[in-house]
Amino acid sequence: MAKGTHQYVPDARNDGVIIDINGEHVPRPDAKISVFDSGFMLGDGVWEGIRLHHGRLAFLDRHLDRLYRGAKAILMDIGIPRDELERRLYAVLETNGMGGDGVHIRLMVTRGIRSTPYQDPRVVISPATIVIIPEWKEPAPETATRMLTLATVHVRRGYPDVQDPMLNSHSKLNCITACIQAAQAGADEGLMLDPHGFVATCNSTHFFIVKDGEVWTSSGDYCLDGITRGIVIEAAREAGITVRERNFSLTHVYGADEAFTTGTFAGVAPVGSIDGRVLGTERGPMVERLQHLYLERLARDVGARARP
Repeated sequence: MAKGTHQYVPDARNDGVIIDINGEHVPRPDAKISVFDSGFMLGDGVWEGIRLHHGRLAFLDRHLDRLYRGAKAILMDIGIPRDELERRLYAVLETNGMGGDGVHIRLMVTRGIRSTPYQDPRVVISPATIVIIPEWKEPAPETATRMLTLATVHVRRGYPDVQDPMLNSHSKLNCITACIQAAQAGADEGLMLDPHGFVATCNSTHFFIVKDGEVWTSSGDYCLDGITRGIVIEAAREAGITVRERNFSLTHVYGADEAFTTGTFAGVAPVGSIDGRVLGTERGPMVERLQHLYLERLARDVGARARP
């Protein structure tokens, strides 16, 4: 069975975790939303995945920037200011006794409850639905060194005038289809191309290659503006590493020296093979260096952050 970057250590405490639904704390077995909710009915909403590190929500400003930016772009009113949302995030952590590390939050905002099953937002009859799911969730210990297997899938990252891949929306069927195809091929994740045949991203993480001491990633035109992706790019450039955001093809990928993915949950994870081409059997020196640089940026961010 494939094991991707989202493989985690099971924790029985999650069976009774408390979830925040619109500001109310509810035990997990009782956490429910209406079947008329926009997210359930149509995938109409935006979300963020956020990690708790040393008692602080890592890179929270960037996550909330992206959340509110996405909501504004789809003409959705979240209904509460950022400081209130931050207070809710920390309040549900405190209710669950989550004060240190090893916690992952799924923050979801949908357009609210509709009066009838129909796509027109004018039938929405409630404020936005805001759900915060915190879990004790640590990446599997081997994630930092286990070499991932990727498979290129037929599902493309599309043009922004169809569905803008920049939006972190609830509508993820294209990524799910890519994930299914990769899993059926025995891979950990699917590598997705853009409409022109250039490498765009993976189905749930961002993708990078290393060539001749340089780090390459896609232009960003056909992928989410990933938080971890951006931090790794910044950290690498700060350390004097050349990073190129550019178009490149599978030919470049197959001839790369190293490859890796980035994501909020697992950070930087090495890739060993793509479409049967073996790039390496163990973590390379650039990936290891970038992992350390990312962890330094993570520590710097939470060290400067206060709880409300």
